[in-house]
Amino acid sequence: MTALVTRTDVDGVATLTLNRPESLNALSPSMFVELRAHVDSISGATDTIGCVVLRGAGRSFSAGNDIKAIQGGDRAPSAHFQAETIDAIEALPQPVIAQVQGHCYTGALELALGCDFIVAGESARFADTHGKWSMTPTWGMSQRLPRRVGAARAKQMMFTGTPLSGREAVEAGLANLCVADDGLESTVAGMAATIIANSWHTLRADKQLVNEGQQFTLREGLAYERRTSPGAGPDMAERLKAFGSR
Repeated sequence: MTALVTRTDVDGVATLTLNRPESLNALSPSMFVELRAHVDSISGATDTIGCVVLRGAGRSFSAGNDIKAIQGGDRAPSAHFQAETIDAIEALPQPVIAQVQGHCYTGALELALGCDFIVAGESARFADTHGKWSMTPTWGMSQRLPRRVGAARAKQMMFTGTPLSGREAVEAGLANLCVADDGLESTVAGMAATIIANSWHTLRADKQLVNEGQQFTLREGLAYERRTSPGAGPDMAERLKAFGSR
């Protein structure tokens, strides 16, 4: 049986690929079960995995929640399993890059928002279409989207359902970068390589400090940083020595 989510580890980067290209990688409950297993495994692999890339096979990242699979009897293990899986992606100690081309609609957008940042191809289309189906978000759209693009822009996207192109997503602050589709994979690979060249100790600490700090006022956040920042990593002396020998 073909895996619904594949994992490839190369030089400290784990690439998770949504693998239902014939269905535009629609997010079935069974796909989330496989995705969660990979995420849980990566979470404990901080010595071997320094960065994660989440992508979709074929011409789209994902068309969103697979309503047909649910209507056909596919069920998640628990009521909020999909939302909790996105939470687990957000909580991964490693930086996570969403590599998005083609469709990134509704549930897929909620999934991408669980990543640390998004790199889009020019073909990317981002939209929240809950309103088209008389549905409301439960996977994080109402909380993560406003934090990413601001409340007014989030409301515009949610109320209208109008897609943003890859370049419009950058202008809105939803995506960090938009490149030609034929350069998307190499751009993300280069970015991941740049990330893992830095201290993994620092990467994990930075992610935790930024993520946790979002819940505080500025003064509270500054105090949190001073109180919990872990300080120098085990590779600091080696890195300083290498710098000094240049």
